[in-house]
Amino acid sequence: MADTFNAFADFSMEGHNVLITGGAQNIGAGIAKTLSGAGANVMIADLQGDKAQQTASEIEKETGNRCLGMACDVTKAEDIDTLVKATVDAFGGISTLVNNVGWGPRHDDPTEITEEELVDAYKLNTISAYRMSMACLPYLKEAENGSITNSGSFSSAVPAYDILGYGTAKAALNQMMISLAHMLAQQVRVNTVLIGTVMTEGYGDAGLDEATQERLKHPDNLIGRTGKPQDIANAMLWLASPAAGWVSGQIVKVHGGGSVVRLFGE
Repeated sequence: MADTFNAFADFSMEGHNVLITGGAQNIGAGIAKTLSGAGANVMIADLQGDKAQQTASEIEKETGNRCLGMACDVTKAEDIDTLVKATVDAFGGISTLVNNVGWGPRHDDPTEITEEELVDAYKLNTISAYRMSMACLPYLKEAENGSITNSGSFSSAVPAYDILGYGTAKAALNQMMISLAHMLAQQVRVNTVLIGTVMTEGYGDAGLDEATQERLKHPDNLIGRTGKPQDIANAMLWLASPAAGWVSGQIVKVHGGGSVVRLFGE
């Protein structure tokens, strides 16, 4: 009897070796868990090395697939080189890079933003993704379905009133990665997920309280709720898997339909 057709076969990540930055918690941990659950070997890199190892251990126990964690400051080239070598030593190669790490300062008054903060935001959100991509590139080119997927931000596409430095750096990431997709045509796929407001510990710490969440339930947000890490992880799985084998150079919006309301403040 013929095998039963499996509509989800192209979403399998078996045989893939994934490196994800900023994966110790929140959205990153959700992405790591989903890709691991789809069959991939996963290396979680995070500034919090202990947390990365703890998250990796928990994921490995739950999915049964190899998941490792280690410390890495993605703004330091030497840390990136060490991370990439450790990943290759552990898994034999890298087929999937997820540039997830990113953050920036919050200011209500533009005169409070310093040049140093703008530069630091660019280093963390944009340059680190470029450095990671270049360090992984030799292995991605050798892999079947080699891909780079980036965590972008809706703040790069609308006025980012409170997080100007972050939004500006993420806008640069969009441009850089679209250009990189063309430069790597027919070698490595490159895509970005434009992420809306996802409820995480980080947003809570930054002041996204219940009242602010209510304001996000705006008619311009078509789904009428803030996002969950799993919403982003599902999109990342599609873009990293063979199911998106004909997708590159794209910015995929995952933001509940979008909203132009101010995230913080009155």
